[in-house]
Amino acid sequence: MELRTLRYFVAVAEELHFGRAAVRLHMSQPPLSRAIKRLEAEVGAALFDRSSAGVTLTPVGAVLLEEARGLLGRADRVRERVAVAAGAARITVGVLGDSADPGIARLAGAYRRRHPHVDVRIRETDLADPTCGLHAGLVDLALTRGPFDETGLTVRTLRADPVGALLRADDPLARRDGLELSDLADRRWFRFPEGTDPTWQSYWNGGEPRRGPVVRAVQECRQAVLWNGTVGMTLVDHEPGKGLTVVPLTDMPPSRVVAAWNEGDPNPLIRSFVELATVAYRA
Repeated sequence: MELRTLRYFVAVAEELHFGRAAVRLHMSQPPLSRAIKRLEAEVGAALFDRSSAGVTLTPVGAVLLEEARGLLGRADRVRERVAVAAGAARITVGVLGDSADPGIARLAGAYRRRHPHVDVRIRETDLADPTCGLHAGLVDLALTRGPFDETGLTVRTLRADPVGALLRADDPLARRDGLELSDLADRRWFRFPEGTDPTWQSYWNGGEPRRGPVVRAVQECRQAVLWNGTVGMTLVDHEPGKGLTVVPLTDMPPSRVVAAWNEGDPNPLIRSFVELATVAYRA
């Protein structure tokens, strides 16, 4: 059995629809149907029951699905290990918003020294996607901040940073040494777009529903404060920009810098990345 044919079979078995499987495989439906028929001839039994009600797996198909998933998983791991050994490996890393964190520079240097032939691709995302494309399958690993929906993910905390209220420099509260969330209860806050992870949205709004402008990027947050007197949270040690200031919030938990990846992903490049990140972000 060819691995390509097994991948075709798994796609149909998971979609239970030849049309959807063809779209998923980026191919037309007729050659997919022919490939499945050849596989059934090779196996000597029907893998799918086809009827007007739809497509279902036969008992033989169910056995093959279990075995095919295991075999394809093993083949992927072989490819990864060989790619690493051959120096032709690639990893895509999602980075959240403002990537000026010095930890990234230290990590880039350390990773390049350990894996000089690995092609590292960076995908920077806006503040509306805290997993940086990980849930969408666009990256192998995310360097981001929590909290967010961790379903199906493994998350490693790299560092925790204190947060504060981002205010105009001429705001009466800007002269305070510290603030509590209750001091900002009557203010307009910047918010993220509809559909943003609710756990993430809640953290950056201090656990309360807020009113205010919708923003996607760090610079949009700063401009909302500068032009409209909006408030929101940011990192205490971030340079806020001219005309702005940050006052520490005494009753807010720190913002966690995290590395996140798909649960059970065997890619050795991810394990090495997280190991080096743990050191780089705590330096």
